Amino acid sequence: QLQAYGGGLVQAGGSLGLSCAASGRVFTNYAMGWFRQAPGKEREFVAATTWSGKGSVYYATYADSVKGRFTIYRDNAKNTVVLQMNGLKPEDTAVYYCAAGLRLRVDQSPNYGMDYWGRGTQVTVSS
Repeated sequence: QLQAYGGGLVQAGGSLGLSCAASGRVFTNYAMGWFRQAPGKEREFVAATTWSGKGSVYYATYADSVKGRFTIYRDNAKNTVVLQMNGLKPEDTAVYYCAAGLRLRVDQSPNYGMDYWGRGTQVTVSS
């Protein structure tokens, strides 16, 4: 089970942090990520952290639209993944979902290879 926290209303240029707490199983070797869906649009990939297969090394992957503004990181001890969003733009407005899966597939919408999905949390950026 995945539970997302955070979200809300912020002015353009502002920052927000989203956190996702996982429970019920260990997601250490899972890809964990964030996706978003704006009204009238398909769900899109935002960012993910994937296990390298070696120890505690993870890779971060970002959509081009958020590179340099968003940062994703995970805390396996707390079974949590966090998305720090800076420099927010009105086009970032969407419902944000956290998800987990054994293999991330950034080109396969709408599920992107994810097996577990949390409920969404609304992020609204005013201009």
